[in-house]
Order: sequence, then structure tokens, then C-alpha cells
Amino acid sequence: MDHQWERLTGLLTGLAWRRRLIAGALAATGTAIGLTALSPATPPTVDVVVAADALPGGQTLTSDDLTTAAFSPDTVPPRTLDIDDLVGRVLGGPLDDGEPVTETRIVGPGLLEGWGVGTVAVPVRIADAGSVGLLRPGDHIDLLATSPDGITGASAIAANVPVLTIRPDEDAMAADGALVVIAGTEEQANAVAQAAVTSRLSFTIAAPE
Repeated sequence: MDHQWERLTGLLTGLAWRRRLIAGALAATGTAIGLTALSPATPPTVDVVVAADALPGGQTLTSDDLTTAAFSPDTVPPRTLDIDDLVGRVLGGPLDDGEPVTETRIVGPGLLEGWGVGTVAVPVRIADAGSVGLLRPGDHIDLLATSPDGITGASAIAANVPVLTIRPDEDAMAADGALVVIAGTEEQANAVAQAAVTSRLSFTIAAPE
């Protein structure tokens, strides 16, 4: 009788232990499921081509100049390009390290298509960034140079040149002015480069010839 009682007691004790183990496992599973439900999902990202380092305007891009960075979909700038589409193309202005490289930031063969032999694309930094908001690609402008102190009068350095492209609005309000790319001759390009060193550049809108 005592032997049977001991056996029954052992079975009951084993069952109670198993129940505690099962209850503990279920509690742990429930906690894990709850934590998973509370944890935010990893937000989606999009790889965007950016400058691998600070790059000067006028530089011909190589694969070493470019890399990719993850952007949330709502912050991806418009008109992004793949690295293969950017290699060999020329920057219209300087880029900061990590800045996205978009179609509006480069000067490519497409800008000069149909302009004829001898025409070059010339990046021009306009001192009054706000005035650039009046321009649209296809407009013709006269470029003027004035001394930084404003003492000397304005002199024309390029007449009736067409606007090829304009930098995005968010970049146009930079402290050093806004960038406009014009089509011109080599002579006009040299005149613009020389004037940009010592003068403030501005423009008037001209009627196409």
C-alpha cells in the first residue's frame, strides 16, 4: 500500500512539474510575441547615388567619385541616376560629401545636343540667387559683371546666351549665389571664368535673336 502511495505521489509531483514547465514556456512565448508586435518594423529605404567626397564643379566623374547611401522613399530627390549613367559626365557645380548626384547637378552631352560644333556648356554663378527664380531653360540672357564694391559700372561679358539648366530651388539660395548653366562659345566661357574671379555676375533677360 505504501509503495503504491509513493508511486502515485511521484506521478502527481511529475505532472505538477511538467505543468509548471509548460506554463513557463507559454509565458515566455507570449512575451516574445508581444515584444515582436511592439517593436517597430524596419523602415524601407532606397539606395541613391551620392558624392563619395567633396567634388569641385567642372569635374569629370569617375566611379571612385561616387557611392550610394540609403534614403527613406519620401526624401529621395527627383531625377536621380545610376552610377553607370554618371561616370564620364561633368559636374555643373561643386558637390558636398554625401550629396545626391541628380540630373540637374551635371552637364552632359544631352544639354548641348543640337547646338552645333564649338558650343560649350558654361556654369555661371549668379550673385543674386533670388533673381534666378525668374529664369527657365530656353531663356536668353545677357551676362553682366560688376566689381564687388559696386564702384565700377556693369560690363557685358556674354550677350544673348541661352540658359540650358538651373540648379534646384533648394540649392539656389546658397550664400554664394545660384548656379545657371548656359550655352556659349569657348571665348564666352573664358570671359565668364575670368569675370567670376574678380566680379559679381548678374544678368538681364534678352529676346532671342
